Amino acid sequence: METPGSQSSLHRANLERVVRAVRLAGSLTQAEIARTTGLSAATVSNIVRELKDGGTVEVTPTSAGGRRARSVSLSGDAGIVIGVDFGHTHLRVAVGNLAHQVLAEESEPLDVDASSTQGFDRAEELVNRLIAATGVDRSKIAGVGLGVPGPIDLESGSLGSSAILPGWIGAKPAEELRGRLGVPVHVDNDANLGALGEMVWGSGRGVRDLAYIKVASGVGAGLVINGKIYRGPGGTAGEIGHITLDESGPVCRCGNRGCLETFAAARYVLPLLQSSHGTDLTMEGVVRLARDGDPGCRRVIADVGRHIGSGVANLCNLLNPSRVVLGGDLAEAGELVLGPIRESVSRYAIPSAARQLTVLPGALGGRAEVLGALALALSEMGDSTLLDGTLHSAAPAFT
Repeated sequence: METPGSQSSLHRANLERVVRAVRLAGSLTQAEIARTTGLSAATVSNIVRELKDGGTVEVTPTSAGGRRARSVSLSGDAGIVIGVDFGHTHLRVAVGNLAHQVLAEESEPLDVDASSTQGFDRAEELVNRLIAATGVDRSKIAGVGLGVPGPIDLESGSLGSSAILPGWIGAKPAEELRGRLGVPVHVDNDANLGALGEMVWGSGRGVRDLAYIKVASGVGAGLVINGKIYRGPGGTAGEIGHITLDESGPVCRCGNRGCLETFAAARYVLPLLQSSHGTDLTMEGVVRLARDGDPGCRRVIADVGRHIGSGVANLCNLLNPSRVVLGGDLAEAGELVLGPIRESVSRYAIPSAARQLTVLPGALGGRAEVLGALALALSEMGDSTLLDGTLHSAAPAFT
């Protein structure tokens, strides 16, 4: 037994510190590990050598600043994590290893009117199929990250009443999937996972404070403060779609009038173009037509951008993020939507906050949420299980 404060206890803590830094980043040079952990270069060198000899990490030659360096990542066969993303009309699953490499990924349509049971049946089948395709032993599963289109009550683990999928309200997604797969499952809403995905792999890399705005069937925001997702005490932080823009505006699904969502979400925007473009138009189609020069679609996208910019300006005034990343189909419109967003921010945000803000399109497209689910699973797993080689001996409960 290790005595707290003893040399063996300190050494163990340093091992876990190094493993955690590498696990969250994917790969780091030894110099980066030293800066991240605060350990000396000599201590890091000795720990990396020990972890390499034990098969926990892999070390490969690289360069940093024009100088030779060694890149450290977790061993490719140390374990796997699974990401599951339920959208309004899709189900996407990915399997990745602890070195942040995606081993398999697949997406399929999802009936918006399907029950949660039907959805989890499909998810279980797809997870099992991808695991079989990778040939990885199921005992190597370290955890599952699960994304759902709605707020999660942190106390009960149930999906809130403003969820996009009507048949899922009151469901307990983490509990349901954990019972089916027999591994730890961590759940969050899709906007938070989009923020995680872009922060780890995309347009949010290297930033400690950002907002990921997802515009699809609804409008939501994932908030990153000091490098961590901010959920609020009840798990509903980031519901930017329900900021009131016009108290006499259209009635929103939340029961209020004139929410941002009623001016920006696909379900409210597409009817504006139906008389001229038909009823089969999708948001993806609107973006494509706008980029091809269609004046009606360009006008609608510009209006949506200005409305989103009003919401972003409120975020700037309250939280002062350094970066806003726009996700969903709308991000493919590029400057057609980003320009109007910046215009509204410069008009309505405090000047000092507006000057510090960068607005970018997401780099991951429709994969942001499922990659964020992988990142969630990676962030929640324990480092002691990697060092002891017992992935399931200390499976954490859902929180």
